[in-house]
Amino acid sequence: TRMPELRGIGVNTVRTWGTDGTTQPLLDAAAQNGIKVINGFWLQPGGGPGSGGCVDYVTDTNYRNTMLGEIQRWVTAYRDHPGVLMWNVGNESILGMQNCFSGAQVEQERVAYTQFVDQAAQAIHAIDANHPVTSTDAWTGSWPYYKAYAPHLDLMAVNSYAQVCKVKQDWIAGGYTKPYIITETGPPGEWEVPNDANGVPTDPTDIQKRDGYVNAWNCVLNHPGVALGATLFHYGTEGDFGGIWFNITTGNEKRLSYYAVRKLYSGRTDGDTPPVIRSMSLSRTTDVPAGGTFTLTADVSDPDGDPITYTMGYNSKPINNAGGLISAPFTYNGNGVFTVTAPTTLLGVWKIYLYARDGHGNVGIEGRSLKVIAPTPPGTNVARGATTTASSYQAVGDGA
Repeated sequence: TRMPELRGIGVNTVRTWGTDGTTQPLLDAAAQNGIKVINGFWLQPGGGPGSGGCVDYVTDTNYRNTMLGEIQRWVTAYRDHPGVLMWNVGNESILGMQNCFSGAQVEQERVAYTQFVDQAAQAIHAIDANHPVTSTDAWTGSWPYYKAYAPHLDLMAVNSYAQVCKVKQDWIAGGYTKPYIITETGPPGEWEVPNDANGVPTDPTDIQKRDGYVNAWNCVLNHPGVALGATLFHYGTEGDFGGIWFNITTGNEKRLSYYAVRKLYSGRTDGDTPPVIRSMSLSRTTDVPAGGTFTLTADVSDPDGDPITYTMGYNSKPINNAGGLISAPFTYNGNGVFTVTAPTTLLGVWKIYLYARDGHGNVGIEGRSLKVIAPTPPGTNVARGATTTASSYQAVGDGA
C-alpha cells in the first residue's frame, strides 16, 4: 500500500533484512511501481549487538547447512521476479561477533562467517546468474574480511551514519576494486552522539536530522561510478524512541526529513511542509521533582502559515529500556511557553518530546532529557547531619 508513495518521492530501491515466504507481496507491489528490492538474508549474530543469538561458524555445521538451504530455497523461488535487484547475505554480523565471543575466537569466527558468506554467494550464483550478491556490515573495517575471504561477492555494502562521508576514503585507502552501496545511512545514531548533562545520547534536532540525510546522500553522490546508491534509513511508521530518532514518517506523519529525502530523490519541492522547531529548552533538566512542574520553551513556526497544535510525550528508555511513549500533561501559556508536569511513576532520566502539527499530516518533533527525582517531603529532616554508624567496612577490593 505504500509503494505508490515511495514511487512518488523518487524511490527506486528498497531494502529488506530478511527474505522468506512473506516476501512475495512486497516484490509484487515493488514491481508494479517500478521499484526494485535488495533482498536480505538474516544471519546470526545480526544487527551489530548480536540480534537473534550467537552462532559458532567454526563448528556449527548444522546452522550453516540450514541457512544455506534457506538461502537457496528463496533465491530459487524469487530469482525470476521482476522486483528483485540483488541478494544481500547477512547484516552487521562481523561487528556482532564482538558481543558473542572474546579473545582470539572473535577473529576466528569473523573469518569463518565471511567464508560462509562466500559459500552462500557461490550457491546463489549457481541458481541465479542475473542478480548480483553482496553482504552488509556496520563499518568499513569489515571490508578487509570480504576482500580476503569472500571473493565471490559482486559488490561491497556497508551501513554508515555519522561516518558515511569517510567511506570513499576508506575504499581508496583499502585498495578495493569493487563498487559499493550504502545499505543504511542518515543522521548520526545514538551510539555516535555526545551525551547530554543527564548522561543520555543527545537526540539531534529535527533540522539536524533533515540535514543528516542531505549530507549522507551528497557524500554518496561524491563517489560516482563506485558508490552505486543508498537505501536511506528509514521509511517506517513506528512512533517509539527509535521511530522518533530515525523514521521520516513517524507515526504516519511526515517529518522534515521526509521532504528532504523527497527533494534529494525526485527534485520535488511542492506541497505543505511540517512546522519547524528552531529551539527548545527546559527550565529544569537535572532535578525535576516527581509530579512537579517545569517550563518548556520552544521557538516553533510553520513555513506555510498553518495553525500549529501541540502534544507531548514521555519515554523512559534511559531507566528501563522501554521504547514506547506515555502522554505528558501540560498547559500552553502562549508564545511557545508550556508548563509541563513531570512523571510520577519512575525516578530517573526521562526523554520528553514536543510534537508540533500543522493539520496536514506533518509533524515536527523535538526531544530533551530530564532527571526526575524524589520530591522533598514537608517538615524537617531530622536525620540530616546526625551521627551515623556502619555495621561493617571493606577497605579494598570489589565493593570497597
